Amino acid sequence: MRKEQSSNFINEQFLFQVCELNSAVSVISGRWKSQIVYSISQGNNRFHLLLQELTNISETVLARQLKELETHAILVKQEIPDSVPVGVEYILTNKGKDLVPILESLCDWGKTYAEGKEISI
Repeated sequence: MRKEQSSNFINEQFLFQVCELNSAVSVISGRWKSQIVYSISQGNNRFHLLLQELTNISETVLARQLKELETHAILVKQEIPDSVPVGVEYILTNKGKDLVPILESLCDWGKTYAEGKEISI
């Protein structure tokens, strides 16, 4: 937890106020969040399916990233009725669904301008 009087916290709050882009980027920042959102959009909506799809992520990190995405209302965790043991699936909210084409556009941009590729002016 960051101290509210630290310069990092104060600067972050200032940037969020002057530009909504900073707020948006903070929601999806993190190594795995964009991949998790995209994977759920493709039907990998259960914890074990996400672990299979994202082979290098640990269970702890996946759980933490899912919780953060849930906190930002990008997804909701829903119990699967009549499953034994009780199962859950992750469902993108409208906010999360609206994020998918943005992530796809960023991916396309990255394919074109990724580090190491020649860029003409």
